[in-house]
Amino acid sequence: MIRDYLSSQGLTVLEAPDGDAMRQVLDEHDVDIVLLDVGLPGEDGLSLARHLRDQRDVGIIMLTAFDDEVDRVLGLELGADDYVGKPFQPRELLARIKALGRRLNRSTGPAEAASASVGPDHDVKFGRFVLRLDARQLVTLDGEDVPLTSMEFDLMKAFVTHPDRVLSRDQLLDMAHNRDWEPFDRSIDIRINRLRKKIETEPSRPALIKTIRGVGYLFSPGG
Repeated sequence: MIRDYLSSQGLTVLEAPDGDAMRQVLDEHDVDIVLLDVGLPGEDGLSLARHLRDQRDVGIIMLTAFDDEVDRVLGLELGADDYVGKPFQPRELLARIKALGRRLNRSTGPAEAASASVGPDHDVKFGRFVLRLDARQLVTLDGEDVPLTSMEFDLMKAFVTHPDRVLSRDQLLDMAHNRDWEPFDRSIDIRINRLRKKIETEPSRPALIKTIRGVGYLFSPGG
């Protein structure tokens, strides 16, 4: 049903019944987005999400039972870009796919090609890092790439363009182009925890992205 509906909307859909078949499809085809069911036979969707985030540059949308918050949170922690709770309407799934596609398409391509076109005014330096806004890339001062998901980059951009200012979760959702997330969802907190692991010297005692209890978060570039 999903294949037929998405195909009728102009998308190219490739199917895989399990993890091994998924890897084969990805080896043989260029894929933009993986729609990943948590309840797969053999290697489950959460394990595959971890593999995809570590090994592939693809968007990931998880399918989870609507009331299974544990799977939903784990999927986001492992690097999924979005989730859809079952049961769902095909039109909702299509909207989520298109929204993620738009975010992914804002990327300019391989880091080497992108960095050549970025001017110094679009590079934001903080701590040991440089955020290249045009290239949608985070690198260390030594030029080492720090992988970010699309939403992680959008959150990082929101922070560096609003330094030393408290931002609520609501504001961050708007700035990160994810207003379609449900208000009670913990996606912002999860993404920020993952960002801290990538940029903080001591993630358990953050100096760059600080929690302002009961309000939101504050980015302090001076650390």
